[in-house]
Amino acid sequence: MPVIVVEVMPKAELLDPQGKAVAGALSRLGRQGYGDVRVGKRFELHVDGPVDEAALSDAREVAETLLANLVIEDVVSVHEAPAEVSA
Repeated sequence: MPVIVVEVMPKAELLDPQGKAVAGALSRLGRQGYGDVRVGKRFELHVDGPVDEAALSDAREVAETLLANLVIEDVVSVHEAPAEVSA
């Protein structure tokens, strides 16, 4: 079954307390080389039919009306998930 992935992130101009906590934890663990950390959300929408432009457009509308709070978040990506490779 095809999957559409929606990624939502806090607006860049807003404080991200979760991101700050993760950045602090990385520093305390001795992990270097990471500047800012932002924490967002990922949604996977399993689609009954093919993923075409209409399905992606509909998923973006769903994301903007239901999945994201557009006052404090941006929908940064709506795309089809790559097909899983069987071993």
